[in-house]
Amino acid sequence: MYTFFSIIQVIISVVLVFLILLHSGKDAGLSGAFGIGGGGSSIGGGSMVERNLDRATVFFAVLFALNTFLLLKI
Repeated sequence: MYTFFSIIQVIISVVLVFLILLHSGKDAGLSGAFGIGGGGSSIGGGSMVERNLDRATVFFAVLFALNTFLLLKI
């Protein structure tokens, strides 16, 4: 069981690193690479792609934390 969760941890880690690297810095990242950002809007604070990227990053970060606690308990 420990081996299974360890493999899941590695997969989550790789996905999380990939998602973090996709985030935009100053005029870069996912929106800058594909030309869909167009700058932040004053209402929403970014494009829908960036918001979905934020949500996916938070989701995988929570999974990473939960899996870490699970591995500590096993």
